[in-house]
Amino acid sequence: MKKLAAFALVLVLVFSGSALAETIRVGASITPHAEILNVVKPILAEQGYDLEVVEYTDYVLPNTATESGELDANYFQHQPYLDDFNAQNGTHLVSVAAIHYEPFAIYAGKSDSLENIADGATIAVPNDGTNEARALLLLEAQGLIKLREDAGFTATKLDIEENPKNLDIVEMEAAQLPRVLPDVDFAVINGNYAIQGGLKVADALASESVESESAQTYANVLVVKEGNENNPAILALVDALKTEEVRKFIEDTYEGAVVPMF
Repeated sequence: MKKLAAFALVLVLVFSGSALAETIRVGASITPHAEILNVVKPILAEQGYDLEVVEYTDYVLPNTATESGELDANYFQHQPYLDDFNAQNGTHLVSVAAIHYEPFAIYAGKSDSLENIADGATIAVPNDGTNEARALLLLEAQGLIKLREDAGFTATKLDIEENPKNLDIVEMEAAQLPRVLPDVDFAVINGNYAIQGGLKVADALASESVESESAQTYANVLVVKEGNENNPAILALVDALKTEEVRKFIEDTYEGAVVPMF
């Protein structure tokens, strides 16, 4: 009987791959993060890991779930947002790898030219701290506004010193920006939300340079709770995300809206 029981156990393990695999639960924005993670599923499966991708549509829940241990990691944010989140919420989250960069871009809404921008034109920007600064810096680079000299990556609309066109800077949740585009003159949109909204960076009126300081500062990172940085499963995930297969997928799929950082 003992031999039969042992044989039955072997059959269960052979015919149930999940019984042998260690599950890695990763929270991600739908586009492009979850799509990129889905590419590495078979790579990790070959190493005995079952990658479970949990999709989120906001920037808060994936961090709180990683802090609580509900998730093993998350992939949706850049380092300045992570630093600000930790400071504001007392969380202990750390980056383990920079994976890609999404250029911020200015898209046309009711108006179609930055050169002939109307007095009082409305420009929608993200309302979260680090992304608002990034949007304002892009507007400044186009000569539309001038920020306080030391505002840098913490700038808000209160740091605008010169606004010769009396632009109406409208702050709103980043995910809403593509939806309100028809109702404003222009919008400065995060790369992932632009993709979800069917926008192409090639059609933008202006975008950040991939060689800019922003590209390094705002690279999207894989994040874990402090203390889990050297977990073998996490290290395997990092290696899988940095394969040539993933690089090719990013370059072929997103046409410049997502740029590999490895």
